Amino acid sequence: MAGGQGSRLSPLTRDRAKPAVHFGGTYRIIDFVLNNFVNSGILKIKILTQFKSDSLNKHVSAAWSLNPSMGQYVDLVPAQMRTGNEWYKGTSDAIFQNINLITDERPDFVAIFGGDHIYKMDVNQMVDFHIKRQATLTIAAIPVPVAEANEFGIIEVDENHRMIGFEEKPKNNPKQIPSRPGWCLASMGNYIFTSKFLVRQLLEIHKLNPKAIDFGNNILPHLYPNYPVYVYDFTTNLVKGEHPKTNGYWRDVGTIDAFYEANMDICAQEPIFDLYNEAWPIRTFNWNMPPAKFSQSGTGGEQGTAVNSVVSAGCVISGGSVVNSVLSPGVTVQKGALAEDSILFPDVSIGPGAKIRKAIIEKGLHIPAGFEIGYNLERDSAMFHLTESGIVVLAKDTVIKGN
Repeated sequence: MAGGQGSRLSPLTRDRAKPAVHFGGTYRIIDFVLNNFVNSGILKIKILTQFKSDSLNKHVSAAWSLNPSMGQYVDLVPAQMRTGNEWYKGTSDAIFQNINLITDERPDFVAIFGGDHIYKMDVNQMVDFHIKRQATLTIAAIPVPVAEANEFGIIEVDENHRMIGFEEKPKNNPKQIPSRPGWCLASMGNYIFTSKFLVRQLLEIHKLNPKAIDFGNNILPHLYPNYPVYVYDFTTNLVKGEHPKTNGYWRDVGTIDAFYEANMDICAQEPIFDLYNEAWPIRTFNWNMPPAKFSQSGTGGEQGTAVNSVVSAGCVISGGSVVNSVLSPGVTVQKGALAEDSILFPDVSIGPGAKIRKAIIEKGLHIPAGFEIGYNLERDSAMFHLTESGIVVLAKDTVIKGN
């Protein structure tokens, strides 16, 4: 599912779909769910797209070529208006409008996952749980503190993890996990359906109520009281080669703050999200660029350095400093410049003596010599996008004339 507008991630989604936003240097957000499927041996994948999908289409087409002669595919499916003249109105409506994809393929099970979260998951373990419970629908969920429950769809379960209640973003008294007081089960938006059951229920529900457009608000309340709907605890999922400290990581990067924090998570000396697990590779587009280079700014000049940072291929750190930052391919940091606690998208250039702190810089922007970002938030808020937590975001095509 990659058709949402991602308005809370603006201005990064001003010109692209949320799953196409750059993440962790070389990746796009959608790469993580695609790698989860491919690493789990699930090689028949449809991506439902809608808003501002050109960047996403180009990335998937260039990065995700499977073997069609073996029946493998990663297919992009734009909104086709097969059931009327309207765009997707919600998650279940998107599946309903493309129900032919299921009936044509005739699989035993259908996995419906969001394309905009950062995590690793062996999907087979969720499928095994679904089969053992003889479920018609299984929902992946993750424990969250009661204080954060108002940000998620909260699921109530019995002692056997069968779903007995659901509330979307409850404001007061969310249902807690029976065996874990103080914690709630938050839906991850990942579903596994028995295929025939999904098709039958969508056809019946939409016939009775054409406005039943969303899984959380419309479909789940109809299903769990009448059918065996179970909840899979994501924290029990064990990814091959993963360290216990990094297992169970999941981030909804739907806001600027969440996106920023997830990027910072991979910069730590002991990152809580590991990109280097060779048993669970994270594939993406091959940038085909030269290695990153660190050099002095002239004979006897300042050394180019990077500490607790992710530095991608094609980056040149020439006498500048990078601290706790993520540099996408093709970034240059020149003499005396500093990038600290920041995320730089591809082909950003930081001029001599410029300083960047707690900022997200969009693709291809140039920061002039001596310019400072993140040190005077009052001035920055007048020129750029500023979050309440103090993250400065420079949108695409921003022009900076210098001090």
